[in-house]
Parts: sequence; structure tokens; C-alpha cells
Amino acid sequence: MLLTSVVIVIREVLEAALLVSILLSMCRQLGLSQAWFKWGLLAGLLGSVVYGRQMATISSAMDGVGQELSDAGIQILIYLCLLYCCQKLVFLYHSRQQATPVLYVAMATAIALAVIREGSEIYIYLSAFQGKQESRLGLYSGSAIGFGIGFSFCALFYYWLLSFKPRRAVVLGSVLLSLVAGGMILQGGKMLIQADYLPDGQLWDSSAFLPEDGLLGQLLYAMVGYEASPAPVQVAIYLLSLSLMLLALFLRYRAGASVNMEGK
Repeated sequence: MLLTSVVIVIREVLEAALLVSILLSMCRQLGLSQAWFKWGLLAGLLGSVVYGRQMATISSAMDGVGQELSDAGIQILIYLCLLYCCQKLVFLYHSRQQATPVLYVAMATAIALAVIREGSEIYIYLSAFQGKQESRLGLYSGSAIGFGIGFSFCALFYYWLLSFKPRRAVVLGSVLLSLVAGGMILQGGKMLIQADYLPDGQLWDSSAFLPEDGLLGQLLYAMVGYEASPAPVQVAIYLLSLSLMLLALFLRYRAGASVNMEGK
């Protein structure tokens, strides 16, 4: 139970922690306010409890695929928030303009949705085993260790990104956000496949040398939504979503650079 709790909590915490680290570090590099984070985190924590408690009702909705559809919806919303945030942060860096409230709301919403999705899974897991007296010690000890590792990763990654100069940090942060956003779409596609809204299949199987439940597999899952045996449609929408992110970044980079040149 101890090891299982550690692995499960780390898996759920890492994805949200990575997103938090990237957004906070980019805001710090650009001199933007970080006050939005506490509201996004608070909304996410409260929302994860409510979402987790209502999971049985959600799962039975929509002919039994309510959980898959709601999870896919959350992933798509996070992607859209990151699409806006990423290109806006790049534009602000090159144009030297002030951030708008919409940007702060989008970042807070992305964090809140990520915490709701991951936090609800942890809440459901803890609720399922807390009634068993013999499992409580391993359950809570493992969860505490998992949270500690996840938060430590968040802090280390945050300060690692701050070690770069602003220009390089913005480029690196944009690339990482694009990969995280693409991973969200990849996972959302998996949920839609499970709900029979998208066709299933298997394009390849890399589980023999890179299993999903391994340490590297877990890390890649958190960073890019790694799937050992993705369906063709998952890969297609992943590449499409990633291309859209990169196109938006390129266009906003050019727009920000033009504004900066005009200002001079």
C-alpha cells in the first residue's frame, strides 16, 4: 500500500506541478504578478473535492460515459487556456506591454482545472481505502511521500527555469507549455476513444522498452501525455494541436517584435 500510494500520488501531482512551475517561472521572468496562482490553486482544491464526491453521478451520466466525457472536456479546456496563455506571454515579452486581466484568468483557470482533474483522482483513491484500518498507515504515509516528491519537483523545476536568462526562459517555457498542452489533447483523445466517440486502434507499442508505469514513463506521461500504445487518431490530434500551438507562437512572436520595433 505504501509504494502504491507513492506511485499514484506522484503520477497525479507531477502533471499539475509541471504546469504550475512553467507558468509561475514565466511570470517571474516577465515581471508579472503571481497573485493569480493562489486563486487558481484554491479553486482547484475545492473543485477537486466536489468533483471527486460527485464522480459516481458523473460516471453514470451520458449512458455511462460521463466521466470520460467530462475528463476529455477538462483536458480540452486546459489546452485552450494554455494556447491563449502561451502566445500571450510570448507577445508580452517581445512587445513589453502590460498583461491584461484575461491572461491572469486564463492561467488561474488552467491551474484550477489541472488541480481538479488530478486532485479528484487522489481524493477518490484516498476515500476508497481510508475505511480500512490496516491500510491507513501505508495509505497516508505513501501519499505524504508522494506529495513531498511532487512538490519538490515543482520547486526544483521552477528554480531551474529561473536560472536561464529571460529570452531563453521564455523560449524554453513556451516549448514546454506546448508539449504539456499537446499531452492534454492526447489524454483527452484517449478518454473520447474509451467513450466510443473516436475510433480505437494501435499505431505502435513501446511498452517493452518504455512502460507507462516505469519512472521515465510516468515522467513522460506528466510532461507530454505519453502513451505506450496510442491510437492513430490520438497521434493525429496530438500533432494537429502541437502544430496549432507552434503556429500561434510564431505569429504572436512576429506581432510582438513588430510592436517592439515601432516603439523604438
